[in-house]
Amino acid sequence: MTMTTPLADHSAPVERPGPRNKAAVANRRRLSTAHAAMYFLLTTLALLWIFPLLWALYNSFRDYDYVLTHGYLSVGGFTLSNYTESWQVGGIPHYFFNSMLITIPAVLLILFIGSMAAFVLARFPWKFNVIMLAVFIAGNLLPQQTLLTPLFRLYNAIPLPYWMSSSGSLYDSYWGLILVHVAFQTGFCVFVLSNYMKTVPPELLEAATVDGAGLFRQYWQVVLPLCRPALAALATLMITWIYNDFFWALALMVSGDKLPVTTALQNLQGSFFTDTNLLAAGSVLVALPTVLVFVALQRHFVSGLTMGANK
Repeated sequence: MTMTTPLADHSAPVERPGPRNKAAVANRRRLSTAHAAMYFLLTTLALLWIFPLLWALYNSFRDYDYVLTHGYLSVGGFTLSNYTESWQVGGIPHYFFNSMLITIPAVLLILFIGSMAAFVLARFPWKFNVIMLAVFIAGNLLPQQTLLTPLFRLYNAIPLPYWMSSSGSLYDSYWGLILVHVAFQTGFCVFVLSNYMKTVPPELLEAATVDGAGLFRQYWQVVLPLCRPALAALATLMITWIYNDFFWALALMVSGDKLPVTTALQNLQGSFFTDTNLLAAGSVLVALPTVLVFVALQRHFVSGLTMGANK
């Protein structure tokens, strides 16, 4: 007589919900609720921030007489005459050329001088590197308005040949605006680039030294190409800041035909009446170059902002 044993049940045991599972489910629910609240808050803030821009863009395509008759909340009266009139009356092409004469040399000088200073601070670990970085940053911590009076007197005291400045001094010249932007923005550029250059592997510079490359060649052919994301991010910020400058242009220049494009909007304002829709169209035209620069350098700008996030 043979005895048979029942087959063993190898199926996985059924897990019963315990205290740990309940806690995990509760934590996931709290996280999902927190994420939803965060997304709602960020979306609301983004809409509140972008609403004035969209409202200005919307009214720039509307006729001002139609808006006065039917109200700002009405729909209709669309026209392109605001853009053509602001382009001609405001003299935007001429002032835009003035802004290019100021912005392009200033940005190139800032990136060139700042990258060279950052290379020296990152390449040679001197004892005074922290002090030198603090000196560079100190220029950005001081409010620029406090230096207006000494700069005004200094600019009038520094002579320039008439082929460089029609006023015979640094005052009321493009050179003065370029120098003041270089002086105020180079410190921030040095701070950002020095931290980025410290992440470059020292083996690359050692290999370049073995191959006979000098310091300038190491800077120009080894380090600078690796800093392309940081340079693009800084270029985007510098172009935006310098192009949109209004304070120094009015303080250090007196000739109306030398002013940058941000001051061209004054030509669209009357003494007793201002066409706000015309002014909105002019503002869109003035802001368009910076938008195009950001779109062109967006990929490098984002990678430059996130540099060092992944180690």
